[in-house]
Amino acid sequence: MSTLYLVATPIGNLEDFSPRAIRILKEVILVAAEDTRRTVKLLNHFQIGTTSTSYYDHNKGTKTEAILNALEKGDVALVSDAGTPGLNDPGYLLVKMALEAGHTVSPIPGPSAPIAALVVSGLPTDRFLYLGYLPRKQGERLRAVEEVKSLPYTLIFFETPHRLDESLADLQDLLGDRQIAVAGELTKMFEEVYRGTISSARTHFQNFPARGEYTLVIAGQAKTEQKWTQEDVVNAAKVILQSDISPSQAARQLAEQSGWPRRKIYQILTDLQNQNT
Repeated sequence: MSTLYLVATPIGNLEDFSPRAIRILKEVILVAAEDTRRTVKLLNHFQIGTTSTSYYDHNKGTKTEAILNALEKGDVALVSDAGTPGLNDPGYLLVKMALEAGHTVSPIPGPSAPIAALVVSGLPTDRFLYLGYLPRKQGERLRAVEEVKSLPYTLIFFETPHRLDESLADLQDLLGDRQIAVAGELTKMFEEVYRGTISSARTHFQNFPARGEYTLVIAGQAKTEQKWTQEDVVNAAKVILQSDISPSQAARQLAEQSGWPRRKIYQILTDLQNQNT
């Protein structure tokens, strides 16, 4: 049986493309690419004349069978636009079907944006959870973050530049003002890794507009000695409402002290205000 090679491609810097990856792409009979227009530039740069075909999320239903048929005749390589195939592309389906058909699946390791961002983030790397792109719609995004907010693992997300600010705002509301690294343009000329709190990251990217897609690396839930009970939070909220602090500031302050999400504390503060009017 033939081999399906999963070939990692550069995420920015062409010098990161390995000699083995180049050799494999020259030897296979077909390169299945997420976007042939981008991949052909890579192939041309390294003088690789292998035929390529598109394989992306919207044509995987019809193309998977065609690529499996090609595997019956010889080895095939799967590449993504950038980085390691199988992450945020339809590679999983092809891998699954190739294995079921009895073919060998072999990785050709190389660049990976999540791993690159993680290891330069300055955050713990011993346990991490990669979660792909944050959902576009706010409700779905909040639910996705809610599911993992209590986990102690370092969290890794992708985000687009035009949604970066609103996603950082949602992350701060749900996770508190945790430490974060926002990595963009990795391995490229304008590579940037911003490290700090989520709130300071928001300020930074409001002053310096985002460019390209970003990888967000966020600290996991810190261990606390004892989380406040709801009665503790309510009692503290009653006291703080008697001051001149705004509900938003009060929620942030109590969230840091209690370990409760700022969004929930803000709701308690709002409910108490409504009861007093």
